[in-house]
Amino acid sequence: MTQDIRDFVTASTGLLAFGEPTHLEPAFGRIRNELFARLTDHGFSSIALETDRVAALAVHDFVHNGVGTLEQAMRDGFSHRFGELETNRRLVAWMREYNENRPEHERLAFHGFDMSTEMMSAPSPRTYLEHVRDYLALDLDLASLTGDDERWSRTEAVLDPAVSVGATAEADRLRVLADDLLTTLHARAPELIAATSPAEWHRARIHLGSALGLLCYHRQAAERVDDTTRWTRLAVIRDAQMARNLLDIREIEAPRGRTLVFAHNLHLQRNPSHLMLGPMPLQWFSAGAIVASLLGEQYTFVAGSLGRSDALALSEPGPDTYEAFLQRLTSSWALVPATAVTGTRPRTDQTPEQGYFPLEQPVLDTADAVLHVSGTAKVPVPGGRS
Repeated sequence: MTQDIRDFVTASTGLLAFGEPTHLEPAFGRIRNELFARLTDHGFSSIALETDRVAALAVHDFVHNGVGTLEQAMRDGFSHRFGELETNRRLVAWMREYNENRPEHERLAFHGFDMSTEMMSAPSPRTYLEHVRDYLALDLDLASLTGDDERWSRTEAVLDPAVSVGATAEADRLRVLADDLLTTLHARAPELIAATSPAEWHRARIHLGSALGLLCYHRQAAERVDDTTRWTRLAVIRDAQMARNLLDIREIEAPRGRTLVFAHNLHLQRNPSHLMLGPMPLQWFSAGAIVASLLGEQYTFVAGSLGRSDALALSEPGPDTYEAFLQRLTSSWALVPATAVTGTRPRTDQTPEQGYFPLEQPVLDTADAVLHVSGTAKVPVPGGRS
């Protein structure tokens, strides 16, 4: 048992994935902040969060170059309402403070690796495609193909295949155009980078990758298949896009250092992820499972676990559960090798509203460590800030 995350960082670790079992317990964000501050002295130069990749560019611009304000970064730089979380605000503020007055090669980088899809909606690809069009200085009327953004983002466009825009002739044309833009972006890379910068070229590629992901997501939303198959495929597309983003982030960051990744366990675990969406059982491979299969020992996964939580109204776990074993080890939080965790069953006292996914044996079998929060003590943050 330890609180030193470095004990689980091997020489080959490039992506250190720290999962949280629910988005609603703020202790995990506070611990993440502390661990990242420690890891900056252990070769970590970037962090990637479960938030939209394009939106996160605004946060990176602020923390890396001081562009804009903290308020603007929190408002514009997060999806899924994660900009409202105080733990994220403190992370962004601390990163900006850390980077200030440091040479560029020593500054920390911020990334998002998610799509901007909410559970019941996904935006139009128009703004992403227009960014690439403008970067390439092309004369393309994309708005005539996308139409009103609201017809893409409304809830019905995801819930009802008959209302989805994804199978229209215009959407098919946009997918062909996006593919052509990707080819052009690479074909003209020497001249584009010479005229702008590597960072601006990568920014265009990030926008284009997000546009292609959204077009694929909307196309799947239009598929007239049974609901379980349809929603499973949507989960697959989201995590596949997350995996592509993580691999791209790793490629960009490898010359500078390692990356801490923070997201829900469901998106980072190596074993198949599963959830009940109403009456529908969904199962798919997470971004972590995909990346781990491709990067091997470069990927390290620490699963998050929770004992009790006032924020979730989650009570003490049953005595024979995995969480109960971990509760006996710490009154605050601790890191434990996954192979050391024993118990006879997963806990079953959680509700869907809590968004808490208990530890299960398949997770433990494929995780490198478990970070358990007992829920009984306040967790410190970098520099002693509360």
